[in-house]
Amino acid sequence: MLNRLTTAMAGLVLAVAAFAPLGAAAQTVDEIISRGKLIVAIDTTTPPYGFLDEKLEPTGFDIEVARKMGEALKVPVEFVTVTSPGRIPSLLTNQVDAVVSIFSITAERAIQIDYSIPYAGQSAVVIAPKSTEVHGPEDLVGKKVGLTRGTAEDGILTAAAEKFPGIEILRFDDYASLLQAMVSGQIDAMGGGDYGEIYLKKSANGDDFEQKYPLKTFYFGIGVAKDNHNLRRWINTFLFTLKQDGTLEALSEKYRGQPLPPLPVF
Repeated sequence: MLNRLTTAMAGLVLAVAAFAPLGAAAQTVDEIISRGKLIVAIDTTTPPYGFLDEKLEPTGFDIEVARKMGEALKVPVEFVTVTSPGRIPSLLTNQVDAVVSIFSITAERAIQIDYSIPYAGQSAVVIAPKSTEVHGPEDLVGKKVGLTRGTAEDGILTAAAEKFPGIEILRFDDYASLLQAMVSGQIDAMGGGDYGEIYLKKSANGDDFEQKYPLKTFYFGIGVAKDNHNLRRWINTFLFTLKQDGTLEALSEKYRGQPLPPLPVF
C-alpha cells in the first residue's frame, strides 16, 4: 500500500511539473527585470475589476493595477487568464509571478500562497430580483442560489446551505456565466460583489435586481508564491505609493463608481 501511495504521489508531482512552464515565474524583482516582463494572472470575467473592452483587450480596476506594476518595474506585462479556481494553481505551478484578480485575503488561502497588503475591498452580498423577498439565509430555502466557484461567498453560502438544507447551490466557473444565469432566470439569487453593473440589467421577467443582505466585507491582495518575500515586499511598497498618491482612489471611482473602503494593513 505504501509503495502504491508513493508511486501515485510521484505521478502527481510529475503531472504538476509537466503542466508548469519551466522557469516561468521569477523569485525576485531583479529576475523579473532581467527577464524583461512581468507575468500576471487575471480574470476577464469579473467586471468592473477585469473584463474585455470593445477591442477585446483586458481592462478594469485589476488590469490597470497590474499594468502600473509593469510601469514601475519598466517591463511589459504578460497576462495569463485564469478563473477563480485557477488563481492558486497558477502560483503553485509557477505559471505566473503574481495574481491580480479580486483575490480576497483569507487565512485558508494564505497557507498555500502569500498576499500583499490590501489594495481594494468590497462587500459580498446576496443579489436577487426586487420581487423576491430575501432578508437572510433562511429565506433562500427552496431557492436556487448561484455562486462563482472558489470565491469567498462560495464558502459563506455553502455553510448556510449546510445549516438550511433546502438551499440549492449552483456553482459557475466564471462570473460572466453566473451573471447570465441570474439575468436569464436560471437561478433565484446569487452571491456576488456590491458593485453596480448587475443592478442595471433586468431578468427575463423584467424584474430589477437589488442587494438583499450583506455576507461579509472582503479585502483584495495581490497573490505571490509562498515565501517569495522579495517580490511581496516590493509589491507592498508599490501599493503604498498608489494609495498615497490617490491612484487607487481614482481607479475605484473610475471603475466602481464609489470610493474605496478604508483599507487595513498587516
